Amino acid sequence: MLSRPSWWVLLGDLGAGKTSIVVRFAKGLYYDCQESTIGAAFFSQVLIMDEATVKLDIWDTAGQERYHSLAPMYYRGAAAAVVVYDISSTDSYIRARKWVDELQRQGNPHLVMALVGNKVDLEEKRQVGTQEAMEYAERNGLFFIETSAKTSQNVTELFYELGWSKCDLTALPGWFSTTAGAAATTAAAGHGGSVAPADAPPPTPEIRHP
Repeated sequence: MLSRPSWWVLLGDLGAGKTSIVVRFAKGLYYDCQESTIGAAFFSQVLIMDEATVKLDIWDTAGQERYHSLAPMYYRGAAAAVVVYDISSTDSYIRARKWVDELQRQGNPHLVMALVGNKVDLEEKRQVGTQEAMEYAERNGLFFIETSAKTSQNVTELFYELGWSKCDLTALPGWFSTTAGAAATTAAAGHGGSVAPADAPPPTPEIRHP
């Protein structure tokens, strides 16, 4: 069975739920008052599929504008980018589209992207229609899914579908760059980021494909 690491990045507006999604995925936890990420945070998780075991090294980037300049050092070497917006915020969706534009211009040419509408548990407050976002994703070649970090709806499915259906596990660049990963760790720490060393991430259970 093929076994290799993969470097992913989460991007999106402040409050969209990026950290809640990755904490739910990596640790199975949800916090009503999740603190905002400062700089970037590192998470690790293992996906066990039929033909490969993939160790995901996931960088959760800060949504605050003042940290925007740090984002390229996380996404340029990444194999996949997860762009998150809050379905109850049109502004969040607009910002997510700007992230997609930036990734298309400056990201890895082989980068696989997912557009994620989070907080479907707030359906009564929805401002961004599912069809609108889905059509945008289709036009731009993005994987699209709606999630709820709070209820865990589609969170595991997001990572499996992006990793399994969209990525060639044996060919794409970004299935780990030690030098780039170390540089990102150093840069985040230098800017006050909340990081864990890449060689010693928080212990997390393996997740097996249903």
